[in-house]
Amino acid sequence: MSVWNPTAVSFTVYLLLMLVIGWLGYRQTNNLSDYILGGRRLGSFVTALSAGASDMSGWLLLGLPGAIYVGGLSGVWIAIGLALGAWANWRLVAARLRVHTEVCGNALTLPEYLTQRFDDRSHVLRIVTALVILIFFTIYCASGVVAGARLFETMFGLDYHTALWIGAVATIAYVFIGGFLAVSWTDTVQASLMFAALVVTPIAVISIDGGPTTAIDAVTALHPAHTDWFGDLAPIGVLSLLAWGLGYFGQPHILVRFMAARSAAAIPQARRICMSWMVLCLTGAVAVGFFGLAYYSARPELGAGVNANSETIFIALTTQLFTPWLAGVLLAAILAAVMSTLSCQLLVCSSALTEDLYKTFARGPVSQRRLVWIGRAMVLAVAVVAVLLALDPESRVLGMVSYAWAGFGAAFGPLVLATLLWPRVTRNGALAGIVVGAATVLIWKQFGWFDLYEIVPGFALGGLALYVVSRLDRAPSAGVLARYAAAETRLKEIQAGKAPGADATGGTGDTDTPTAQPSP
Repeated sequence: MSVWNPTAVSFTVYLLLMLVIGWLGYRQTNNLSDYILGGRRLGSFVTALSAGASDMSGWLLLGLPGAIYVGGLSGVWIAIGLALGAWANWRLVAARLRVHTEVCGNALTLPEYLTQRFDDRSHVLRIVTALVILIFFTIYCASGVVAGARLFETMFGLDYHTALWIGAVATIAYVFIGGFLAVSWTDTVQASLMFAALVVTPIAVISIDGGPTTAIDAVTALHPAHTDWFGDLAPIGVLSLLAWGLGYFGQPHILVRFMAARSAAAIPQARRICMSWMVLCLTGAVAVGFFGLAYYSARPELGAGVNANSETIFIALTTQLFTPWLAGVLLAAILAAVMSTLSCQLLVCSSALTEDLYKTFARGPVSQRRLVWIGRAMVLAVAVVAVLLALDPESRVLGMVSYAWAGFGAAFGPLVLATLLWPRVTRNGALAGIVVGAATVLIWKQFGWFDLYEIVPGFALGGLALYVVSRLDRAPSAGVLARYAAAETRLKEIQAGKAPGADATGGTGDTDTPTAQPSP
């Protein structure tokens, strides 16, 4: 494809817009707190859409439609599990985590929160948590790089490895420049674009197919099993797909969005916005895969590329159904999904290396300016490793995402819930939960016992280890228990509208729109 093609031009304009937003984020980045958490100034709208966009990576427009295209509606259980898990995460974790991290010394990262929560002066918990984050996020980042490469490869006819580096550089640029604020603002734009693409594309396909009834009849005639929600799935298969929802409780890149909200009072409104967005996007992704199957079944000459790699179905439909200008905008939604998740993952890895490892063991005080630049250097380092992991052209987005998702869900999910809901959990219990949960995922993945998704045994065994060790351990200190009680009291005051700044609506936040500030 020529670089002067209308599709390429509109696509390029989108990339430039993201870089401009990155520059605006740079203007408001004055210290490490700004760079990795936005100074805790996000309002309801930005919190909601940035949480949704950082969650729904390239797999939403590539992996999920591809799975539906190949396996039919039995893949819808992933979407159902995710929707239920996201709702539970907003209800049980979001507001509590925002308050508890504030009470625990205004913790900027998950490892720092856990360190403060358990008063772990040995920093063992901080180090273990940071290492687990780096291991699984590097795999997760690699999946985003693969998704970006697929897009550039298909759009511009590039060699896979060339496309790999171009897609990675496009994302790294604005994360490197603007940090958390740039990531959150671009997430808001990208979430809106993803929503539009997942509404417009299935409507267009259904219209061309002759309406939903005609399309369903066509799929039923050619692939009867594809209209069965259970297909050839055994009960354990349905359980494995639903279990994706368990992962939400332990995803650092989603949890950090809760931590960055202006106040716990902003959470209820953010939850309503995010869940509405998410359900509609998941429905659209399922519709793209299912009705795309009807479209290509009637036009086999157009579907050769999709049949070779089902994860390109959204790309193929977009380029074949829409004018080049509109196709460029809609294809930018794929890059939006990739960039929104990859950017926040790079930032969480950077914060783990900078705030939780470098700053912890640095000799003497370190200036905020130096920490910000170290954070930027860590973004580059993690990105390079992710690219190296993604060099295999046979890599599949959904497979890589499922592995990392399970790792985080099992290692941190039971622990995050326990720190917010059970004051009796101890530091040693936390360590046992992280190690057992992560190790179970790593081992189970290698053997694939019972065809059960590894997050299920990982979450169960990690939670069990946490509970047993905490019960056998001596009770937490009076200071730890008092801090937990203080956080719970403050949460109740905010929910009752009695705490300072606990407005009833949650407001829109101080950084819903960027304003220029002196550069660091």
